[in-house]
Amino acid sequence: MIIRAISFVASLALIASLLITPDAAAQVDPFEFEVYPYQTVGKGMAEFESLNSFVPSGHNHGDAGTSSGDFASHAMYRTAFEFTYGLSDKVEAAAYLNLAHPNADSFQYAGSKFRLRGSLFEQGELPVDFGWYLELEWHRTQQFDHSQLEIEFKPIIEKDLGRVEIDLNPFFEKAVFVGPNKNKGVEFGYAAGIYYDWMRSISPGLEFYGGIGLIDDTDPLHGQQHYIFPVLKGALPGGIEYSIGPGIGLTRGSDRVITKLNLELERFIGSLL
Repeated sequence: MIIRAISFVASLALIASLLITPDAAAQVDPFEFEVYPYQTVGKGMAEFESLNSFVPSGHNHGDAGTSSGDFASHAMYRTAFEFTYGLSDKVEAAAYLNLAHPNADSFQYAGSKFRLRGSLFEQGELPVDFGWYLELEWHRTQQFDHSQLEIEFKPIIEKDLGRVEIDLNPFFEKAVFVGPNKNKGVEFGYAAGIYYDWMRSISPGLEFYGGIGLIDDTDPLHGQQHYIFPVLKGALPGGIEYSIGPGIGLTRGSDRVITKLNLELERFIGSLL
């Protein structure tokens, strides 16, 4: 069953990259290598998260790999600090602070993100669990991203098969209002994960991330970005949850190797409204 589930997720990623026929940048979000499950944080719960990535083997010029600005992706360290609050049992709001350390440059503020995420129906009520995600992202300068202001929508799809969890996050992203890309179309990409619930402290999984460029004018496959991450995730003492693993680029347009480490702490803080 695990092999079939892995094959299913990998096939969806390949179909997404090939069926929407073949020059915008086919991007993933390098500040957030995270696959979202159906479940949101509960009402009155706060989640503090540190999302970190480093590119030990990337591209030596801008607008390549995980760089969509002037800085080269090689030796780039990125971190995002995320605060999430449960507005209700089915809707949460979050804000992000994005920071980056380009190779041989100073640590810099790269931009901010704000989002709402929700779940639909009760978990297990349908054969597949559905949720939604809506985000507004602002980049401080074009050195980090030529699309200065973007909106993103993604459905969240989850299927549990015993101890195996499958999560799918296709996304649709559009540059708006300002910047050179504001009049361009909608970009398509995906994040997906398959995990085996082995034990609370450590469980293995595979994650997939990719972007194909504009829906109506996709990049050729060699210019797209597609990554596979073998990951370990679980809970540390003190209630801190982690997700860690190396990402392997599958196309020439991808960085060759990128690593991620996500740390998360959830606490009840009551009503903020």
